[in-house]
Amino acid sequence: MRFKKPEKKKSSFSKFWVSLIVALNVMFAAAIIVTFWHTGTEPSSLVVAWFAFTTGELWMLAGIKKKKIKEGEEHSEHS
Repeated sequence: MRFKKPEKKKSSFSKFWVSLIVALNVMFAAAIIVTFWHTGTEPSSLVVAWFAFTTGELWMLAGIKKKKIKEGEEHSEHS
């Protein structure tokens, strides 16, 4: 008798990363506000680079999700 491994939720991977990126963005914004308060200047190039990076990561995750959904629809149509 073989036992099947319990299936993990496949969407938990992307949900983890989205939650992590949002949390990191909030912490980054708070750190920038504190830095601005103490120095009176904003590291604008760092802010632009950080949010460009995290936005790119979220777009890539969304693209992967869309591709998986589309592939799932194609497989169900052929069945």
